[in-house]
Amino acid sequence: QVRLIESGGGLVQAGGSLRLSCAASGRTFSRDTMGWFRQAPGKDREFVAIMTGSGVTTRYADSVKGRFTISRDNAKNTVYLQMNSLKAEDTAVYYCAAGTLAQYNYWGQGTQVTVSS
Repeated sequence: QVRLIESGGGLVQAGGSLRLSCAASGRTFSRDTMGWFRQAPGKDREFVAIMTGSGVTTRYADSVKGRFTISRDNAKNTVYLQMNSLKAEDTAVYYCAAGTLAQYNYWGQGTQVTVSS
């Protein structure tokens, strides 16, 4: 059974940092594009960052560029999202996903990030 499990969310003050992890199981994801998305209350889910399987290509939403960094450890089947200089508007449930740039076939259950101002 393929599963993606996020962890590392929590409550942090504005300006602080958090590191999210997404552990994948059920098969090897080294060739998959892995992404992070988020959904704030009352808003649609939005793209945050992605990294292709090779790690050559990364993309970030304009709102997080320079503050967030996506990385992956294929040996551990895990993708990370380092979030620095957090803002209140970063408050959301963060989801990881696996698939291709065109379609994500697997999603985690999400982890809550709350940034207090």
